Amino acid sequence: MNPSSTPWNSIDTIFLDMDGTLLDLHFDDHFWQDFLPEAYASHHQLTMEQASRELAPKFEATKGTLDWYCVDYWTRELGLNVAELKNQVAHLIAIHDGVLEFLQLMREQGKRLVLMTNAHPKVVELKMHHTGLQGHFDAIVTSHQVGLPKENVAFWQALQEHEPYDIKRTLFADDTISVLRSAKAAGFIHLLHIGKPSSKRAVSLSDEFPSVAGFSQLLQQ
Repeated sequence: MNPSSTPWNSIDTIFLDMDGTLLDLHFDDHFWQDFLPEAYASHHQLTMEQASRELAPKFEATKGTLDWYCVDYWTRELGLNVAELKNQVAHLIAIHDGVLEFLQLMREQGKRLVLMTNAHPKVVELKMHHTGLQGHFDAIVTSHQVGLPKENVAFWQALQEHEPYDIKRTLFADDTISVLRSAKAAGFIHLLHIGKPSSKRAVSLSDEFPSVAGFSQLLQQ
């Protein structure tokens, strides 16, 4: 679907996901698929194959829940300091092309900008420290504050207590289809899918939602 028809003049507030939307998901992919399994294998004296067999069901059981995004949960579950491990590969944290220009343009147009993320507050702090993005936002809201992940339709109503908004005049951008479906079910009219969450992945545009590879493409429209 084509995002060029987005009625920007009818939008007062922009909710923006962090990982994969504003930031390169390569950091998270590398951490969860390679770096953490290696650390887990080393710590528990396992082969990589054994570590993968143990981790896979643990990951699968928590997807779509707050635990999946909670570094404190994984620290307890895996016997590793997950926040510190993330810090060890923080050099991979990177802002997607076009993001800063988009944020500046929206600021100039008077939009309220809110970072809306499932990431744990410790991870948000780490990524804001390495990117300086926090200065571009009027507010930062994490699912841990709300008590529900964005995949849960009830998240969007609960969010009103933390960040009051007019759903008809708010645009939400995310790279995860299940999250966009949740927002749509909650009544969002203006939704935007980011089709290239990681610099190491091919573009995969959505035919379900207005979709762009990234903000550089959006700025060209």
